[in-house]
Amino acid sequence: MENNRNFFITIALSVLILTLWQVFYMNPRVEQQREAAKVEQQRVEEQKKAAEAANPGAGTPAPAPGTIPNAPGGDAVTAASRDQALAASKRVKIDTPSLMGSINLTGARLDDLRLKHYTETVDKNSPEIELLNPQALPTGYFAEIGFVGNDKTGTVPGAETVWSVEGNPTLTPSTPVTLTYTNDKGLTFKRTVSVDNDYMFTVSDTVQNSGSSAVSLFNYGRVTRYDKPAVASTYVLHEGLIGVTGTEGLAEYKYSKIESDKQITPGKSTDGWLGITDKYWAVTLVPTEKQPFQPRYAYFEDGRHRYQSDFLTDPINVEAGQSATVETEIFAGAKEVAKINAYEADRHIRQFNLVIDWGWFYFITKPMFWLIDTLYKFFGNFGLAILATTVIVKAIFFPLANKSYASMANMKKVQPKMLEIREKYADDKMKQQQAMMELYKTEKINPLAGCWPVALQIPVFFSLYKVLYITIEMRHAPFFGWIQDLAAPDPTSIFNLFGLVPVTLPHMLMIGVWPLIMGVTMFLQMRMNPTPPDPTQAAIFTWMPVIFTFMMAGFPAGLVIYWAWNNTLSILQQGVIMKRQGAKIELWDNLMALFRKKPSPAE
Repeated sequence: MENNRNFFITIALSVLILTLWQVFYMNPRVEQQREAAKVEQQRVEEQKKAAEAANPGAGTPAPAPGTIPNAPGGDAVTAASRDQALAASKRVKIDTPSLMGSINLTGARLDDLRLKHYTETVDKNSPEIELLNPQALPTGYFAEIGFVGNDKTGTVPGAETVWSVEGNPTLTPSTPVTLTYTNDKGLTFKRTVSVDNDYMFTVSDTVQNSGSSAVSLFNYGRVTRYDKPAVASTYVLHEGLIGVTGTEGLAEYKYSKIESDKQITPGKSTDGWLGITDKYWAVTLVPTEKQPFQPRYAYFEDGRHRYQSDFLTDPINVEAGQSATVETEIFAGAKEVAKINAYEADRHIRQFNLVIDWGWFYFITKPMFWLIDTLYKFFGNFGLAILATTVIVKAIFFPLANKSYASMANMKKVQPKMLEIREKYADDKMKQQQAMMELYKTEKINPLAGCWPVALQIPVFFSLYKVLYITIEMRHAPFFGWIQDLAAPDPTSIFNLFGLVPVTLPHMLMIGVWPLIMGVTMFLQMRMNPTPPDPTQAAIFTWMPVIFTFMMAGFPAGLVIYWAWNNTLSILQQGVIMKRQGAKIELWDNLMALFRKKPSPAE
């Protein structure tokens, strides 16, 4: 039948799209990434053994005038543990409701930061997320603000500068920290570092010129990282160097891209931000709006490989006996949607919301997140919020779905006429198609109507998947029972009797309870329609739920729960409409046919 043919073509295309999504978006080159990580780790270990012991920051070459001094690259990994790396220099403690760590007084570098509210696994006793780490570790990752001078300015604060603490030795939201440094040319640098209750630091530098002549110097900032995320990235979201500056606007460079291009220098800017982003975390710099600056994204291979987003301001002139102040904000923390939006609005940070990768279809994904998040505040459970979201989406598309199911019911009612036409024009396909079209016109039937219920699910499916995958609010969000993380796949599997048999299974065999429920509901939904007479269509009809069950098993549990619940609602809706239209519901006959003994060829 024409409607069944179109319906199953649509389903087949949906499977193809989802399969490509799984292959090219969910797990692209996972094995290659793991191998690359092993090679990099081996290289770091060999470098560590071969290098001489050195203090962090030693051996940094002097920068050329007007250029950002290079982050140390020749140094090997010099610390055996994080505690050892932290103990190698004097520090100022950081303690806020959201953060714990310290500022390295050598370079006044932000290189020790842990997130109090986030742990590595769902186990509450697991270690806190370590966002920033000293450069002496393989996972070195830091933010640094400094200056570039010349012969007239003398030595200005940079990576090797040891600052002095003035007054309060602990940085909290209510107690800023003041650092000072005076050079041999009569320049005094006074740095005030403050932090809010969440993830934003403010670095205010005042340069006092006590000399006899005017000086000119540059302010720089950089976010430098020596490693890449341990988990292979996907095409679903951006991980790597990022920024919004100048007329170019949003710039995103994956690690592989910057490794190839080495350096990318956009045009100058007077506002914006830049840094490095992960799936859930980010470290970004927001330069002062008083000074034009030159942004840059770079990859360095001298010594240790490292990735860097940095900026260099235009010259800052300080007359004799005068002072100048420059301010930089540093965001270092979790990409929580509400807080990111608040920073953009309250601090007037240009398009700061783009640090969260909402994708090209942000006009769908952002409202989807807003709806789920709003319902979460009401229900207190993201799983229940997803179920409620499904009901609301079904209600929005209810009129269109009703028309689709009604048209499908009418198609079933005219099946005898359709079979009659096919038999009458069995040898003339052209006349058969013409007669079919005339029948559709007479009966006011749309043969493509059955495609709409499936087609409408695709954008909702993708947007929900995006929300589950990119937003930290969904990370480690529990449902009920064994689902403790809606953003992760169902951890159970039928192949080890849902955990009763203590064996570790390959990823492809992790077919959990919720994927099975989803497969069953999809099977029942498809059995609401007559089995197609064509063998190929019948095979698709039979195996589609099985294929989806295996494929969806690796998707986030929240997405599988949505799909299973959506199938259930569709079954109920289709059943009610078919009953009202007087069309026969094929579900029970199709189920009975599965258990009915088929006659043998001899019979």
